[in-house]
Amino acid sequence: MIVIRAAGPDDFDGIWPLLRDVFRAGDTYAVASDISKEEARAYWMTQARATYIALGDEGIVGTYYIKTNQPGGGAHICNCGYIVNPAARGQGIAAKLCAHSQDEARRLGYRAMQFNFVLASNAGAVRLWQRLGFATVGTIPDAYMHPALGLVDAFVMYRRL
Repeated sequence: MIVIRAAGPDDFDGIWPLLRDVFRAGDTYAVASDISKEEARAYWMTQARATYIALGDEGIVGTYYIKTNQPGGGAHICNCGYIVNPAARGQGIAAKLCAHSQDEARRLGYRAMQFNFVLASNAGAVRLWQRLGFATVGTIPDAYMHPALGLVDAFVMYRRL
C-alpha cells in the first residue's frame, strides 16, 4: 500500500538518494548533474510551495513538489516535479503522485498545472502525462543536451484543473 503525505525537513535524507541518482543520470531533469545535497534541498523543498513523499513498505518510493509556475498574473498555474525510486517503477506510483498533486493543486487554489520542460526522450513520462489529461502545448526544439542522445526536444505540457 502506498501512502502519500507532506514531506517534512527530516524526510530530506530519504529523498536525497532519489534526487541524487536521477539528477546525476542527467537524462530527465534539467538540473546540474553535480548538484550538491544542499542545492537539491533548496530546489526540491525550500523553493517549492509544498513537497510530498510516497511511502511503501520499503520506505520512500517517490516524491513530488508543487510550486507556483509564474508570479503575479500567472500565479494561478502551478508546476510539479516527480521522481519515483527506480526499484518501485512500473507500480503506478507516478500516476498516484500526479493524481495526488492535482488534488493538492486544487486545494491550494491553482486552476491549472503546467510542466515546463518534459524531455521528448522521456517517452514513459510523456505517455503518462497524456493519459492523465495533459496536452502538449509547445515544443522547444533541441532544448536539452541529453548525455546519451545529444540534443533532444522538450515539451511544455498543460492541464486545466
